[in-house]
Amino acid sequence: MLLVPTFMRALAAAAVCSALFGIAHAADPKPDAVVKTKSIEARVFLDDRIKADAALAADCLAEGRKWLDKNAAEAAASRKEDPQFFKDGGWDFERKYEIRSVVADRYVSILRNDYMNTRGAHPNSDVNTILWDKTDNKRISIRPFFTETADNGATMKAMVKAVIASLKAEKTKRGTSETATDEWFKELKPSLLRIGAVTLAPSTEAGKSSGLTFHYPPYAVGPYAEGEYVAFVPWETLKPYLTAEGTRIFGGARPKGDADGP
Repeated sequence: MLLVPTFMRALAAAAVCSALFGIAHAADPKPDAVVKTKSIEARVFLDDRIKADAALAADCLAEGRKWLDKNAAEAAASRKEDPQFFKDGGWDFERKYEIRSVVADRYVSILRNDYMNTRGAHPNSDVNTILWDKTDNKRISIRPFFTETADNGATMKAMVKAVIASLKAEKTKRGTSETATDEWFKELKPSLLRIGAVTLAPSTEAGKSSGLTFHYPPYAVGPYAEGEYVAFVPWETLKPYLTAEGTRIFGGARPKGDADGP
């Protein structure tokens, strides 16, 4: 007599779970570019704010499509050479472009996060950044904000020193200070091309940036198990090296929520 109500409750629970799964699946965003073959399934996503800017969206999507084509070709070549490594399925890749900040209604910082599963010991991830000038509709560097950015110059030396200090503080906070060593930081050089992927951090002051954040994927400044790291350099640290434009766009403090996030 008790079996029927129990069975019905189980059916009802299953139906609810199925409905919830269906809703969640339906809510999954649609890729803005995709490639799917027997060797690889790879996707590119642009966030809604990027898609609202036609020039920026076109730039990111063009880069994303090249990334898809490159990895599809590599996957096909790998499958042809070592088909046994594809017995459990093809590679699974994903790239996401997301706006991190918009400063002075002109400078757009974008995080580019990659996920890569080639059926090895574990998936890998990478992070890079884009700084977009909305006025000129092109990618730029942080050079316009500093009086000089020469390799081994005063600006870059101050910057890398502050980056390492921030990373050491974060490692202490995570309880991983045993890897806060010169060995893990040796790849960080006083050079724009060697210091790390950079964004303009948001600020408590509207339209301003509170400083620079540098983004490091697993393995860059610590073992894989430690995951990604973000180093924050407040604008006050770099104040002696700012141009007029740098002085104009920097100000305020880093929002607490941003500091708590990755």
